[in-house]
Amino acid sequence: MDTHEGLARLEWWVNHSTSLGGFDVRVMACATSGSWTYDAVLDGPLPEEHQEVFDLLMQADPVFTLHFDEGSEIVVHVASVGDGSRLALTAYEQAESVSLFHPE
Repeated sequence: MDTHEGLARLEWWVNHSTSLGGFDVRVMACATSGSWTYDAVLDGPLPEEHQEVFDLLMQADPVFTLHFDEGSEIVVHVASVGDGSRLALTAYEQAESVSLFHPE
């Protein structure tokens, strides 16, 4: 099992140019059998207004971009674990879009 621990940043993007929130996290990534699992903890308690934004974004759509210090990133689904201070991150795979437009 290969593990990595370090700082990263969770960002919630509306589109390619607009982020509504960014949150520093301490992340531990573990590789087993060709897949990765991520556990994260918000880096320090959030001020009340930032916690409200984080909670609102989680309710709207818990899909964030996880940015690592070395410049790599992955889109993840975020779930609160236990008392909410721990986060479980799983790789997010977007379903193929279905086109409703059928040219004749």
